[in-house]
Amino acid sequence: MSKLSSSATMFASIQWLFFIFANTVVVPISIGDAFQLPPEQIAFAVRSSFIVTGIACLLQGWIGHRYPLLEGHSGIWWGLILSLCTSASSVGMTYAEVGGGLALGILLAGAATALIGVFNLVPLLQRIFTPMVMSVYLLLLAIQLILIFFKGMLKVTEEGQLDLPVSLFSMAIVLLVTIISIKGKGLISNFAILIGIVVGWVLYIWLFPTAESVSSSHFTFSLFPWGEPQLQFGIVITAFLAGMLNASNTLASIRASEKLHGTVTENRQYRNSFTITGIFTCIAAVFGLVPYAPFTSSIGFLESTRILEKKPFYIGGALFVMLGIVPALGTLFSTLPVTVGNAVLFVAYLQLFGTALRSIQTYVFNSKTIYRIALPTLLGISLMNISPNLFSNISVYIRPLISNGLLMGILLAILCEKAVKWSNYE
Repeated sequence: MSKLSSSATMFASIQWLFFIFANTVVVPISIGDAFQLPPEQIAFAVRSSFIVTGIACLLQGWIGHRYPLLEGHSGIWWGLILSLCTSASSVGMTYAEVGGGLALGILLAGAATALIGVFNLVPLLQRIFTPMVMSVYLLLLAIQLILIFFKGMLKVTEEGQLDLPVSLFSMAIVLLVTIISIKGKGLISNFAILIGIVVGWVLYIWLFPTAESVSSSHFTFSLFPWGEPQLQFGIVITAFLAGMLNASNTLASIRASEKLHGTVTENRQYRNSFTITGIFTCIAAVFGLVPYAPFTSSIGFLESTRILEKKPFYIGGALFVMLGIVPALGTLFSTLPVTVGNAVLFVAYLQLFGTALRSIQTYVFNSKTIYRIALPTLLGISLMNISPNLFSNISVYIRPLISNGLLMGILLAILCEKAVKWSNYE
């Protein structure tokens, strides 16, 4: 598209700010609750998350992969950490023991990720994470995110029943953003996400005046708030494996960006991206944050807005850092209703499913080759819809891996690609 005007750049920057905020704010809060941290430490985690995430975005766009992609808390890591916390008491482990094992595993995974970039081991990963594996990853990621945001935009009462007024309001926001995206002309369509957030935020406060702040000017500075690093073999190994599979985020994001921007990524960009992600993963371990990765889901956001310039991304990232530095700004933005944010993200990430479908258009499937995509994808979806409690009789060290549909789908896709020469059956 043509170069943005100053006013369009301003609105696009604010739209990026909201997108980064909506994808970030819930993560440190949920992790703090899972580890039963005091409010002051959760407040510190939220502010640290804003500052570190904003800086990571700026560095990736400037000297990393150099695409406008959110560098945020990885969904693979997020799910793994929550799962380990949930099962801690059932296996007789304290949160400090689980957190200490995770801290060590994350540090090792971060160091390994950085070394992949420094020693140019990216080609080795590319042979493991083939285009078909990446297609399975994109399909499972799109489905996992849509499930998360659909549940997030539906409000449940303390009695476990659906809060109909709020849930119907969320559906109306979904409909509004969808109509603007499809029917809107020019910049109106490009700013559908921003319009949906602002309109939804204002109407929600007017209709349901019970906004709660998730940020605080009072916080407690602490390093390794989950627990000091310690050698819990099972947790460390599981965490390290998750960190290596997390590399699929980087490869999938860059490959999807190439197609979207019509460019070819240089090897140096891959190397720099892995190095930065590895460094910030280590930083996350120190400050008690979920480790980082380029958000493949950013592609859905870019396809929704059709604004590919990096300037709004830079400004949005810098503003996000300010939210962490200035308590008043963080507190203001924390009043954004979670249901509204999830409703808007639900629409934005519908585009990611389109990206996943386009990634398999070059393949022709028959009754035999369909297994290479159907088996890992459908198994992953099946696991996503099974309660983790069903795996309670399995060792806590492998339970988070086996019960994670995304991780198991990726692992099975890699196995299928390496074990079978599919060209013989085409």
